[in-house]
Order: sequence, then structure tokens, then C-alpha cells
Amino acid sequence: MQISLKWIQELVNLQTVNLNNLINKLTLGGFEVEDVVEIEIEDAKLTALDLSTTANRSDSLSIQGLSLEIASLLNQGPRISVYSRETYSWSKDLETFYSMKLTERECLGFIGLIVENLSDFTSPKWLKQKLIISGIHPQNNLSDFQKYIALETGYPIEFYDFQRISSNLKKTSFHFHLTNAKNSFEFLANNNLNYKLDNSILMITADELPISIAGIISSKDTNYSNNTNSLLVEGSIFNAAKMRQESRLLGLRTDRSSRYEKSLKTTHLFKSLYRLISLLRINNPKLVCKLHTFEQALPDPIQIIELNYDKIKQVLGPIKKTETNSYNHISPERITDLLKRLQFELTYDNTNYSWKVKIPSLRSNDITQEIDLIEEIGRIYGFNNFLTRLPEIKKIGSEDFNYQTRKKLTSCFINLGLNELIQYSLVNKKTYLKNEIELVNPLARDYSSLRSSLLPNLLESISENLKKSNLILEGFEYGHVFSRDSLSDIEEKEYVAGVFGGVKTKSNWSEKSRLLNWFEAKGKIDLLFKKLNIITYWEPYQPIKEKEIFHSYRTAQIFTRNRIKLGIFGQVSPLLAKKLNISIATYLFEFNFEVIQKQIQINKLSLYQEYSLYPKIIKDLSFIIKDNISFHQIEKVIRLNGSEFLKEIYLLDEYRGTSIPKEHTSLCLQLVFQSNQETLKNTKVERITNHLINVLNQKFNAIIRN
Repeated sequence: MQISLKWIQELVNLQTVNLNNLINKLTLGGFEVEDVVEIEIEDAKLTALDLSTTANRSDSLSIQGLSLEIASLLNQGPRISVYSRETYSWSKDLETFYSMKLTERECLGFIGLIVENLSDFTSPKWLKQKLIISGIHPQNNLSDFQKYIALETGYPIEFYDFQRISSNLKKTSFHFHLTNAKNSFEFLANNNLNYKLDNSILMITADELPISIAGIISSKDTNYSNNTNSLLVEGSIFNAAKMRQESRLLGLRTDRSSRYEKSLKTTHLFKSLYRLISLLRINNPKLVCKLHTFEQALPDPIQIIELNYDKIKQVLGPIKKTETNSYNHISPERITDLLKRLQFELTYDNTNYSWKVKIPSLRSNDITQEIDLIEEIGRIYGFNNFLTRLPEIKKIGSEDFNYQTRKKLTSCFINLGLNELIQYSLVNKKTYLKNEIELVNPLARDYSSLRSSLLPNLLESISENLKKSNLILEGFEYGHVFSRDSLSDIEEKEYVAGVFGGVKTKSNWSEKSRLLNWFEAKGKIDLLFKKLNIITYWEPYQPIKEKEIFHSYRTAQIFTRNRIKLGIFGQVSPLLAKKLNISIATYLFEFNFEVIQKQIQINKLSLYQEYSLYPKIIKDLSFIIKDNISFHQIEKVIRLNGSEFLKEIYLLDEYRGTSIPKEHTSLCLQLVFQSNQETLKNTKVERITNHLINVLNQKFNAIIRN
């Protein structure tokens, strides 16, 4: 909002006020000055300030409202404009007027005036200058008066052509009605666009004739023109939430509706209309004004808030006193003075050091409790005039177990080469998993539901990074997911999910780069749980709910040793990989964080194993076997027949190529032998290895490779 300092000067004495000092006071008072604008008008340089006001301060959307604020900040009594002191004698021109039924939730006040004998629409020179310095190009017609009133008083006024309304209705007497539009009703607005309305849109009609979408835009058929000589003037106040809802539905936001969205009050509506009539009479001395409709909702109940001095001292703290080192607080007398500067009526109890403050209707939206009044005291006194002190820490906090688990898990993920990612918890309803929890009033379609899994967003992140040529993205994320239980209640759980693979790498400089295979990916997850000291069991899993994300035959569920489900791990679905243009060798996991935390807590006591003093003997065993035999079966047979000296079994390599028969695979296992009693001899280990070869041959028809 651009305001002219010369215009403000009419209501507040700024002659002795330094511009930089004024800007600092406005900024500290909650009105940020974006820019200082200088405009030359008729060889005179005028200064204006480009201000940003807060959304909950509808009283500051006008020159009058800002003047009151500036007067309070400068500790001045505001000057009252001449027309505000006068009471216009409506009885001279009053005729019988109609009353319109209001719905308090949608319309708080409505005034309709008929203005006749208009012949000159030109706006005065001084009015045009004020519009120019406010950043508005004058049109030298009725729109200048509308814009001026909105700037000066904050109230948006609508004009209609009274003769055109009477002509359409074929009568001069009619009633205003607030009504909902019919479904699929087409409305031609004064911007020459057609809007298709439904019954949620509020309209104003003159009898059965639609004349405007309430609070937003008037009809093309009833809009005024340069040939208009009688006006129907509408001054109204509409519900802020209703205006925001209608503007969003129509995709239309006007200067008028944007003001209603700030929750205007009816306090000075009548005065603003009188101001308009007095301006129109400057060039139209024979103007006749008749009150057609007047209706006002019941005023808000007067709100009284009790303010406690001890609470003020506790929140704002001591003030700066340079002459002494002692702490002093703002005095009760100064607090009373500050509240009166803000036009608050109050009574002070000097026994209990408390105030009862009556909140004016203009401030009833943003001042609702004691802390709001304390903020006003600090704002007007100046927050920079209070001492800034760090709070005294009586007890240093400790890390809870949830944080310790997260820190340990994060360290393990980082050691595996993963980076932590952060995604938004609101997602589009149409993702690769069904999102059951929809928002009632979403801000956008892309954020209309609560996520039921962390994986879709992770996959989208990979796809977006690949589009931007960032080829390596392996990461993990902590986050909450939402679902409904059997009773349709909403459940919120914390999960940790991750994605890795999809990029060609090599573990040895002499090897060729290749993609991560399923066994190597599984090995990473095994290593993770080994570091966490959690024993896991894997079971094949045919994804149903997650079928669009996971590979149908390369997905597994992971359980703890007491059969509690940890989560799911698998390869990405080839169809989804093609759709997102990512590698099919991409691997995903999603684990229940609470289950991991409980398992770590159960295993909190470290179990130590005696370390053998005798050396290990390592043997590699390569063989060809049918690819429908699981590694779990092979491992089980080898452990049963590997004697007490077989300590570890590692899968080193899996190979499929032209030298390997069809529907077969080549596996290379590393067997680690060690004794706790003696140094093993090679001959003994060879006998065990030969036995294992025979067993593999008998059980699985394995062919040993040299």
C-alpha cells in the first residue's frame, strides 16, 4: 500500500518528524516500509511510503487507519477530519427505505443509496493528485471517487446505473436481496467475462434481476457509464471467509474482494458513504440523495480483557536504563498512557495492579486475549527499548531415546553412502499408493492428501534429479505416514524409508562398472541391521497395496526374531521405472521407526562373544545352480553340513552370461573356518569343503566351477 506523507500530514503533525525516524517507528510497530517513493507533481516533489500491513489489521487499510497508528507511535492526538465531525441531515432527502434480511454469517451490513441529478463526473484536481501519489492512475470519472474512498476510509463502494436497473425491471421501486445463485447460472460481469456460478456463490439481486456477485464484481447489464445520471450506491460488509472461498472458486480476485478478505467492520461505513456524497456534490450541487436500503447485523459483543502487571513484566522484561545498572520495568502509569494512545477504554485497579481493557470493535479480530494486549504495549513503546536477555538455563536437557535411536540410525545410513532427504507430508491424491486421508480444504490439488507412504515422493525426487542431470541420488528420509484403522480412525506412524542403487559402480579399479544386483542390495540392508545389533528374518512378499511401486518377484518382508514386522524391501517395479525414466536396478526400503527403536532398546545390553586366538582359513566356492533355488536354502544346507568350524558364509558374486546354462546362475561363496581350540589344518578344511561340494551336488545338482 502506497501512502502519501502529505495526505497523512492532514491528520497527523509530521512537520517535526524525521523521515528515517518515522520509518523505524513504523517498522518496529509492525508496518514494514518496503520503499520510499518520490513523485513530482506540478514541479513539487511529494514523498510516499510503500507499506506492508499484516493480514489481521483491517483497520490499517486506509489513510485514516494508518494515521491513527502513526499518531499512536508518535504520541500525538489524531486530528479528526471535518466530515467525521459533521452529522449529515439525511431527513432532508429521506424517503421510505426498504430493509433487507441479512445472514450474519455472510453479510454484516448493507446500505443502499439512490443518487440523482448527476451531470459532472470529473474528479477534482486535488483528488487526482492524491490518487497519483498513491500509485493509482486517475480516470477522471466515477471510478476515481470509488478508489479515493477506498484509500481514505478503507471501505469499497459499488456503483450501479439506477436507470438501467429500473428499465430492466420496468419499475422504479424494488427490493435488494441476498441470495444464492442457481446451479450452472451464467453471469456476465463488467469485465466482459462470463462466470458459471453454482449455489455456493452469493449474489445481490434487485427483485429478480442479478446485479452483482456479492462483494466481488458487478453485472455488465447494470454497470454505470458516462451517460449515467442516477446511481444506485452499495455500501456493504461481507464475511471474510465467504469472500476468500468465492474468489477461489471463481478464480477471480478484485480490489473490492481483497479488502473484504481482511475482515472489515461496519464501524465507519455510514461515514464513508457521507464522505462520498459530499465529494460528488462538489461538481453536482443539485445532487439528490435518498436512502433506499439500510440493514445492519447485531454488533459484536463488547469484549473486556483483564491485563495483569506481573504478566507484562514477565513477557516484556525490563526496559533499558542507561543511568543505572539496575533493572527497571515499564511503569503502570506508562502502560495506561500507551493503551489510551491506542484508543482503548480501560479502568485500572491500583491495588491488584491490573487493568480491565475494553476492546474497540475495529480491533476485535486481532486482539482476543491478554498476550495480544501485551504485544500492543511492546509495539507502541518500542520492542527495541526493552533489554534483550538470554533465558537462564537451570537444567541442561538430555537426549531422549528417540533422538539417540535416530542419531544412531542416521550414522548407519550415512556410512552406507546415503544422504538424508526431506519431503513434504502433503501429497497429490493420485500417487502410486492410495492416500486414504484427504484434506477438507486443501490449498492446492498437489497437496490435497496426507501421505500413506514415504516412497512415492522419494521416487519422484530421483526422477526430478535425473532430469536435471544429477545422476547420483541415494538417500533416506524420516517421516510420518497416515492411514485408517479398522474403526476408520486416523493412525499416524513414523517410518524411515530410503532409495539406493541405479548407478553403475565398481568395487575394484580393475573391474568394469556395473549396476547393483539384488543380492548386493540385500547385503546393504543386512549390514545395516547387523550394525544396529538387530537379528532379522526375510520372507518373500508379493506386493498388493504396493504393487505399483515394488517388483512382483523381487520384494521381501523383514521381521524381527520375535516375528514383529520391521518393514519391506525390494526392487522398483519395471513399469514404474520406465514411467519415471529411472534405472530398474533401483532398490527401496520402508521400515517402522518405532519397531526399530524398541528392538534397539531391547538389545541395549551389549552381548560379548569370546574372540578366538587361532587364525581363520578362507575358502571360495563357485558353482552353477538353477536360478529358482533361493540362497536361503543353499545357506541352510551348507551350515548343517559345514561342521562346527564354519563360522561365516558370504555371497561374493552372482553371474549370468553366455557361458552359464539357461535358467541357471553362477554363485561364488566365501566360507570362513575357524576353531576356538586349535589352529586348523588345510587338510581338515579341504575335507569339509569336499563334503559340502558333494552335498550341494546331491541336493541341488550343483556344478562346481574351477
